Amino acid sequence: MDSAVICRKFLEFFEKNRHKIVKSSSLLPDDPSVLLTTAGMQQFKQYYANPEIADRELKSRRACSIQKCFRTSDLDAVGDASHLTFFEMLGSFSFGDYFKEEAIRLAVAFLEKEMKIPRKKMVFAVFKGDKEVPFDKESEQRFRAAGDNKIERRGRDDNFWGPTGEEGPCGPTAEIYINGFEIWNLVFNEYYMDKNRKLSLLKHKGVDTGMGLERLAMIVQNKKSVFETDLFAPLMNTIETLSGKKMGVAEKRVMADHSKGAVFLISDGVRPSNIEQGYVLRRMLRRIIRYARLFGFRENYFHELVGSVIMIYKERYPELEEGKIIPVIEEEKKKFGKSIGKGLREFDRMTESKKIISGTDAFLLYQSYGFPLEITKDLAREKEIKIDEAGFEEEARKHQEKSRAGAEKKFGGAGSLGEKVARQHTATHLLQAALRKVLGKHIQQAGSDLTPDRLRFDFTHPAKLTEEEKKQVEGLVNQKIREAIPVKCEEMSYKEAIDSGALHFFKEKYPKKVKVYSVSSFSKEICAGPHVKNTKEIGKFRIKKEESSSAGIRRIKAILE
Repeated sequence: MDSAVICRKFLEFFEKNRHKIVKSSSLLPDDPSVLLTTAGMQQFKQYYANPEIADRELKSRRACSIQKCFRTSDLDAVGDASHLTFFEMLGSFSFGDYFKEEAIRLAVAFLEKEMKIPRKKMVFAVFKGDKEVPFDKESEQRFRAAGDNKIERRGRDDNFWGPTGEEGPCGPTAEIYINGFEIWNLVFNEYYMDKNRKLSLLKHKGVDTGMGLERLAMIVQNKKSVFETDLFAPLMNTIETLSGKKMGVAEKRVMADHSKGAVFLISDGVRPSNIEQGYVLRRMLRRIIRYARLFGFRENYFHELVGSVIMIYKERYPELEEGKIIPVIEEEKKKFGKSIGKGLREFDRMTESKKIISGTDAFLLYQSYGFPLEITKDLAREKEIKIDEAGFEEEARKHQEKSRAGAEKKFGGAGSLGEKVARQHTATHLLQAALRKVLGKHIQQAGSDLTPDRLRFDFTHPAKLTEEEKKQVEGLVNQKIREAIPVKCEEMSYKEAIDSGALHFFKEKYPKKVKVYSVSSFSKEICAGPHVKNTKEIGKFRIKKEESSSAGIRRIKAILE
């Protein structure tokens, strides 16, 4: 049974059981407290607390989906038989409708009847309880009713899930294992966890189940790893033919996983950068580039890798277009190509007589030669030497503090010069907010430069702005200026800032205390620069030019009059 048939059977099964089929959401979530979409329930988060919203928007309190997911926590684990960064999650959801009995019945029935997996192969696991949450007796009873299968009781680390982000629905889980692999995770949302990690009972109980398509395909297709399924085999064959030297199994798996992840991130609007989602993409692309160099890949290898990924997914995701993805990748390949050789030579020099790479040296490779930590770790592993990862993080933190201090010095001047730059700074915040309103939430700052005479703003966007779009953006900024809105400055912890929805960059490298500037509900950002007290002080905003900065990055030059 190929993966397309598995997906079709899954949706048809749950549709017959009165679930509304919902399209996958973007890998870029609406939730500002999470970097990427990691689970199928994220787009339904509000429905668990307020099922009435599901009534209004879905016309149903039951849903199912095949969700694109991306988990950065598994970056280091990629290379074994089952860990992936990008994957698809088959999910079924109940918002205050059915609960444990029906969820377990549906899950076991789908696996046994639709996937033809014998019930005797299934092993179940339930939450054994702790001081806060009692033993999940009902799930165990429901599994007992399903057959004489092994049932394990496990603790919170294994069988309690959520929330996604800083707060939200969560609860005990019931899991189904086959051949030692966790196949299906049934989350019973009985609680709400607040920002202080305190639990309270939900008014409406919900069900959130997730089953990795790749692992299910591995079981159904009787393969030893996810990389042998039809979701990977064409791509693995392409990698095999591209390589001029014999590659290890782990390296091929990393290449395949990262190729998929890069294609889907770019398709959803992410562009390589040194911040947030863009840095995840950059790390993956540069690791591919380094492996391609190491194993003698033939020229234009990215075209073949991207083509293989699109071939696998074109029916489910027709929006994947090689013409929009390749230019972004080639631009990054060109950038890294200028420094990778020098960086490799510097690494060899650093490690001539050392058994450990210091944090300072690892950061030098990152800062001067563009080596993400993963590449340095790969190099260290190949030479059987250690790396001071904690030292690297400390160097990165110190560098960020110096950069922030430099920015404050540059923009904090007194008198008319400081006032002019403050106007530019607030105008830039309004510009970014306007771009996100007009073009979409995929817009992310990719750089800026402010002077008393003009501002320059770089942002992620795949296409040239139309004249109408430029007019809308310019008009929206000027509207907020005319409204004479007070600019509010608050000092708070970094965690409080992202919880409040403030735009933030260089994730996890901010100081503990940050400043957040807000312009009513229109704009909210963490920032260290000077700002006006009221938008009316900015003057008239005018876009002078909109152009390409690099692949997938647009640039706006504007003035204040």
